[in-house]
Amino acid sequence: MRIAREQVRVRVPATSANLGPGFDALGLALGVWDEVTVRAITGQTRVSVEGEGNGDVPDGEDHLVVRALRLGLETAGAPQAGLDLTCRNAIPHGRGMGSSAAAVVAGLIAARGLISDPEALDESVLLALATEFEGHPDNAAPALFGGATVAWEDADGPHAAAIPLAPEVRPSVLVPADSLATRSARQVLPERVPHRDAARNAGRAALLVLALSGRTDLLLAATEDRIHQGYRSEVMPATTEAVRALREAGWPAVISGAGPSVLVLERLDRDTAQTLSRHGWRVLDPGVATQGAHLLA
Repeated sequence: MRIAREQVRVRVPATSANLGPGFDALGLALGVWDEVTVRAITGQTRVSVEGEGNGDVPDGEDHLVVRALRLGLETAGAPQAGLDLTCRNAIPHGRGMGSSAAAVVAGLIAARGLISDPEALDESVLLALATEFEGHPDNAAPALFGGATVAWEDADGPHAAAIPLAPEVRPSVLVPADSLATRSARQVLPERVPHRDAARNAGRAALLVLALSGRTDLLLAATEDRIHQGYRSEVMPATTEAVRALREAGWPAVISGAGPSVLVLERLDRDTAQTLSRHGWRVLDPGVATQGAHLLA
């Protein structure tokens, strides 16, 4: 295996995991994109970041894109090199929109683009490597494949399958000014939940797949969650209140990933969006990214 290309450009979408009841399983790719340009060099690795994360993320070997890229090269049996990275980031950091998964996937796709035999990093290998970084495949799968996905793990590793998505599913995202580390959002979750809550969530997750694929009239009922969102209210009270108010008004609103952003699986009307903006939320209308991470010409 050898480095066959000197430079590649990668585009990778934001993602929202869980979608309410589909905890650590369901995910959706959103039309907010990071772009990474990677050039193999002989000198020391350097990273330039524009946009989100500028000044807050490492600028050398510890950068997440670099770490993932190096793992990809190692897995493929390709030689390592110095790297010159330019990251143009639009995905908000620490907001539950999959910024870390996007960085990992960008690095892996860049590695695949650089090597002489891309099949050494096929889709199953990429998903396994991304899951190794992330801990679970719910964000990695839609970042890699686009659209809506259901992901699971077994003795053979992580897997993902596409969920057919109705055109009426046109998500809005509410982004707060403050960030929250995923670790903090997970620390408040209990080790056990009541059996009745788990059973209810299983039914709602199944219903959500049906709603996403065509029965959009069921989205509000299908996005009810009993096993993680309520427990997170203590670390994101404004998010919890926004979800509650939107759902009472009939909107299928959930915490986006680990939060604190809010995902609404319908496009908000202008009056609602303006009201939320006045209360400090940045309202995005990203649509669904039907294509996952890919190389740009």
